[in-house]
Amino acid sequence: MEHLIELRRRLMWSIGGFFVAFLFCFFFAKQLFNLLVIPFKWATQWAGLDPLKVELIYTAPQEFFFTQVKLAMFGGMVIAFPLIATQIYKFIAPGLYKNERNAFLPFLIASPILFLMGASLVYFFFTPMVMWFFLAMQQAGTDDQVQISLLPKVSEYLSLIMTLIFSFGLVFQLPVVTSLMTRVGMLSSEALVEKRKWAIVIAFVVAAILTPPDPISQIGLAVPTILLYEVSIWSARLIERSKERERLAREKREAAEAAAEKSADASST
Repeated sequence: MEHLIELRRRLMWSIGGFFVAFLFCFFFAKQLFNLLVIPFKWATQWAGLDPLKVELIYTAPQEFFFTQVKLAMFGGMVIAFPLIATQIYKFIAPGLYKNERNAFLPFLIASPILFLMGASLVYFFFTPMVMWFFLAMQQAGTDDQVQISLLPKVSEYLSLIMTLIFSFGLVFQLPVVTSLMTRVGMLSSEALVEKRKWAIVIAFVVAAILTPPDPISQIGLAVPTILLYEVSIWSARLIERSKERERLAREKREAAEAAAEKSADASST
């Protein structure tokens, strides 16, 4: 019952934090959406168009409202994630040894930082690149061809940028996951090196599934994934060296203690 009561308290804090963050994001939903449209404006400048004439539409009366709700939920989850992660850590920390807590805490801090790095890469580079790619498909009206203009819907644009942020944020967790698995002995740097060829193929397959069907975003996700895989190998090697040093220091300490006990026994005899 004590564990269930503790779990309920942690869930209440997590849900309460998400609800407050959701209300905050919903109140500023239009401002947040205008913030997300800025990469679209950059793309129009790259395409030689007027960024002041950027226009998005919605075709159903309730579409923009539900888009704001969806945006508020996404923003609320991002803002409340540190609180939720802290509550998860506080729930499982009493069941961990001190060295396990010390090993787990850095990864808890690194995870949101890496997610923000992936989201920043999407916001400042890949979203403008993707929108520039789509804007380049527009067609000017002449005597021989019709006018074809890009008028994205608010819901579809939000889905696009949320998909990219989620995909890149998830991929940027690769060093954290592999480092944790190396720390507990489930992975090794040698195994990661041996599976490098498969990792490259899987990176392009995952990129094709998670991103829109354009080559820029697919390559843009696959290349960082491969680079992060190399970072994971380097991180795994560092962890293995650290574990080896700890093992040698522990064996040396145990040998010293055993020699001291043997000396004490010989003196008493």
